[in-house]
Amino acid sequence: QVQLVESGGGLVQAGGSLRLSCTASGSAVSSSRMDWWRQAPGNQREWVAFINSGGNTNYADSVKGRFTISRDNAKNTLYLQMNSLKPEDTAVYYCRTYTLATYYWGQGTQVTVSS
Repeated sequence: QVQLVESGGGLVQAGGSLRLSCTASGSAVSSSRMDWWRQAPGNQREWVAFINSGGNTNYADSVKGRFTISRDNAKNTLYLQMNSLKPEDTAVYYCRTYTLATYYWGQGTQVTVSS
């Protein structure tokens, strides 16, 4: 059974930083593509960033240069370092993995950026 648990969300002022974590069980973060997604109220869920098994990363244009995705294989944990946060980054953030031909999602963590 694959489980993903996000943490690290909270309330931060514009310009501030947060680091989100996604701890996996039942699947190795090093061997699967891992993504961060987010969903703001009234909006569709949107892709934010990914890291694949080779360590390659990519980002949505809206976060490029401000967010960094990384992983700690020993802790089996995925991270999203978010800097220079903007009010429009306010959303519930989810991690996702694809393994055994199935997508798995975490429960999400709320990020609120005040202006």
